[in-house]
Amino acid sequence: MNKNIHTAWTAAAALLASTAAASAEVAHDHAEADAATAWHVNAPLVRKVRLATEQYRDINVALADGYAPATPCVSGPNSGAMGVHLINSALLGKEIDAEMPEALIYEPYPDGRMRLVGVEFITFAADWVDTVPVLDGHLLHYVGAPNRYGIPAFYEIHVWAWRNNPDGAFADWNPRVSCAGQPLS
Repeated sequence: MNKNIHTAWTAAAALLASTAAASAEVAHDHAEADAATAWHVNAPLVRKVRLATEQYRDINVALADGYAPATPCVSGPNSGAMGVHLINSALLGKEIDAEMPEALIYEPYPDGRMRLVGVEFITFAADWVDTVPVLDGHLLHYVGAPNRYGIPAFYEIHVWAWRNNPDGAFADWNPRVSCAGQPLS
């Protein structure tokens, strides 16, 4: 009987040790995620965009300021999405300003609400013949024509200022954004 009790205690001790190790690993993973989130939120361009777009968390303010729906919810090729783009056509041109994004990006919710998740800076490639545009130290990405948007070649950069992106604050697609709430018609 003592041998069975000893075996049970040994098994319990091993289980506790493995649980403690797993908990430490999870805590480490959370610490890394928190550090990544801290960088994301504290990146200078992300901070600047958040300050400039705070009022657009209410989509009605964006609409009143000249932003208009330009795309349905744009889903990713493998996972995630960009969201619904609202573009202010008066801002399209050669000048790019971190405080005046050409596009605001919203995630649609099934109840009809729209959540601001990020912005996109857009400038047409024809305006940048011998150079690549840069916004606060970040090179913009080239999108050739023809493209899925039916517009001339352009440069763009996304800034996920309102929804953390595990792929990076400036990645095109955000796996935490979904088009599941987009109405069918």
